[in-house]
Amino acid sequence: MTEYHELVRYHLATILPAFAIGTYLMARRKGDRLHRTLGKTYMLLMLATAIITLVMPAQVGPRLFGHFGFIHGFALLTLYMVPTALLAARRGDIQMHRKKMIGLYIGGLVIAGAFAFMPGRMLNGWITGAPVAALR
Repeated sequence: MTEYHELVRYHLATILPAFAIGTYLMARRKGDRLHRTLGKTYMLLMLATAIITLVMPAQVGPRLFGHFGFIHGFALLTLYMVPTALLAARRGDIQMHRKKMIGLYIGGLVIAGAFAFMPGRMLNGWITGAPVAALR
């Protein structure tokens, strides 16, 4: 198995629980101990997946420095949004915290996830059996 495939496994091991926890947090009551505990877990998983993503070379589309693609922008967004959302919560600026966390969920999970299923990408190939850029 290639190094890229190992990175994909680590990425999925962090992003899948982050998606489950994030979805649960979006749907439930906020502010209690469970929210704070799950929120910290979610943030750590999102940071881990962003770092893993930055190590993974782009397989589809144009590349910057032969490595970074468009989708890496979502990792950078995550590395910005997580600490600023945490700081907003600690300052008691719950409205800003909420905006940042919704933005992180939509940008870092929903939109980036949709891109991950586009033709030529590994997840699309796994589901449809179509050729995958990373396997060529």
